[in-house]
Amino acid sequence: MIQISQQRAKCIGCNACVEAADYRWRVSKKDGKCTLVGGVEKRGFYTVVVHDHELDDNMIAAQNCPVKIITLLTLKSTAR
Repeated sequence: MIQISQQRAKCIGCNACVEAADYRWRVSKKDGKCTLVGGVEKRGFYTVVVHDHELDDNMIAAQNCPVKIITLLTLKSTAR
């Protein structure tokens, strides 16, 4: 599983994340900033846990973000 986090307040709405993973990112019509689809806000960070198959596209989104507000964390499996 992968945890994707975004510090949305610092987003400049460049659309790089949407181009990399349009199923996980959208541009808000309200403020022009990018929104993490399924993300839950806590203390200014939006976070969602997704399956491993989304890693490559969202890694590109994080790398292409000019303000570097997207982070990915690989979560350790608890299955035995």
